[in-house]
Amino acid sequence: MIDNHQKNLATFIHLSTFTRFLIPFGNFIGPLVLWVMNKDKSDFVDAHGKQAINFQISILLYALIIGMVTIPFFIFNLISGFDFLDINTFDSIHISITKPSPLLYITGGLGFLAVIGFILELVFIVKAALSARDGQAFQYPLTIKFLK
Repeated sequence: MIDNHQKNLATFIHLSTFTRFLIPFGNFIGPLVLWVMNKDKSDFVDAHGKQAINFQISILLYALIIGMVTIPFFIFNLISGFDFLDINTFDSIHISITKPSPLLYITGGLGFLAVIGFILELVFIVKAALSARDGQAFQYPLTIKFLK
């Protein structure tokens, strides 16, 4: 039987990920501290703690991948306004960095994807906290299971 204390701990584990808005890496520190202190006391708290930490690690990994793809496009488009490279080779090929690049659209699309991902992350955290409050298990979508 899951008592209110266990439900509250599991809920606070999920909600502690919002501490990242107050302290750097708070989304890892908060759930990790609560989970480590209470994982042996309840299987319910242990399962929710692992889910929250796995989700935060997965989100970090996805953000790094999107950033690694987006940042070079952004930098290339940022420096494309400078006219320091204008090459005319063989009369039929013209390369100019000063013209708008289709990479700008790729960068915008990946940025939009990152914003949508952030909004979905917030929604999933709230849903997980509500599930924990109600004494139900919750599985975050697209989560890599680092802790099993």
